[in-house]
Amino acid sequence: MKSLILFALSESTESTKSDALSSVEAEITDNLNQAVENANNFIHSLEKYLPKIIAFGINVCIAIAIFAVGKIVIGILMKIVKKFFKRANIEISVQKFLISLVRAILYFILFIILCNQVGIQTTSFVALLSTASLTIGLALQGSFSNFAGGVLILLIKPFKVGDYIVDGSSGTEGTVQKIDLFYTMIVTPDNKLITIPNGNLSNTHITNASAFEKRRVDITVGISYESDMELAKQTVRFVGMQEPARLMEEDVFVGIKALAESEVTIVLRVWVKTEDYWNAYFRMNEELKKELDKVGIEIPYNQLDVHVTQKE
Repeated sequence: MKSLILFALSESTESTKSDALSSVEAEITDNLNQAVENANNFIHSLEKYLPKIIAFGINVCIAIAIFAVGKIVIGILMKIVKKFFKRANIEISVQKFLISLVRAILYFILFIILCNQVGIQTTSFVALLSTASLTIGLALQGSFSNFAGGVLILLIKPFKVGDYIVDGSSGTEGTVQKIDLFYTMIVTPDNKLITIPNGNLSNTHITNASAFEKRRVDITVGISYESDMELAKQTVRFVGMQEPARLMEEDVFVGIKALAESEVTIVLRVWVKTEDYWNAYFRMNEELKKELDKVGIEIPYNQLDVHVTQKE
């Protein structure tokens, strides 16, 4: 009986081991089948997308080559631009700005070419950039106007630092102390610093009193109709000839400018160096008064004659 029980247990154990082995074999087979199926799917996907991957890789390689060549071309173009600006004798601040602007534009064009090469659509990007630029431009219209005016002033050079100018729109005048891209600063004769937007200066007429090495001093003086006109003219000419700042190669002009209501207006014109203008102007005015008084020439002034009539 005991032997029979042991035999039955042995048979049961063998059966359990066989079932477990079969289960493991089935699981392995399923895993192998799943792996084969995954491999087949991967190969199928690879066969499907491989041309696109290869094409993208080729485009990337071409884009890298375009970038390398484009960078070299931009470097050559920037050297040409720098030489051109240097020969044009453009202000340093304008040169730096324009060089940076040209470089940014060239690299932006290169960026668009690279995006198109790798298949990135740039139409929407360019449209968005244009809209943003328009919005920013409208918001900063005044600043852009001043900036454009500054660039024009520095390029055309209607005046430079140290020149004495008169702003035609406001009548402000003084010596130019500094020219920036947005504003120009001038110092008035009474030592006030005035900042003028370049947009205003570029859109009005500007008188540059320091544009040339010499200037003509025009002084008018009135004499009475009873005075000796020829003597007065000789006296005025004498003052002009004695002016120490007068340019000897230029003639002194004296003439009758107008026959006014209460005076004969004589004009004196003397050429001097630009830097001597104001000293000569004030000095000759003073000398004219002294010399005319010496020879008895009357300088009339406004007066009112009142005639009283008595009725009987």
